[in-house]
Amino acid sequence: MSSDSLEKLRAALGGEVQANQSAVDAFDERAATILGVNRTDMRCLEHLLDTGDAAPTELGALLGLTTGSVTAMLDRLEKLGYLTRNADPADRRRVVVRATDLVRDRAMALYMPMVEEGDRLMLGYSAEELELIIGFLRVTRGVYERQLDRVRAIEPYVKRKR
Repeated sequence: MSSDSLEKLRAALGGEVQANQSAVDAFDERAATILGVNRTDMRCLEHLLDTGDAAPTELGALLGLTTGSVTAMLDRLEKLGYLTRNADPADRRRVVVRATDLVRDRAMALYMPMVEEGDRLMLGYSAEELELIIGFLRVTRGVYERQLDRVRAIEPYVKRKR
């Protein structure tokens, strides 16, 4: 394969990765709108649905929020019926936050058809092809994680007013 052809393939792959990210972002934005939450609230719910529970301090660290912002977010989500806050039975000083069945059911209704379509799509790939795709996604995720660390160290060009 010529270097020109290889360069075109790399450019096409880069374009598809960007288009995929845009599609995921648009889907998640619409899902958040349907659920009546903002994107940060959505990330909180995703974490709770994935892990089962979390402490408010853990959520603050994950989302880059102050304790006051975490409290306001949890108040909003609790009011919607999307989470519960209870004292940890093992340590009554600690609060445990959990997603409710209501938000789990609503999230499943939104995301399960996509998961099922993705499962059907993957049936068309061999084990070797799936391993290649997994490897590519794992490596590119690593690039994003390293680059996120880099940009976190950069001061914002414009300070937002609060």
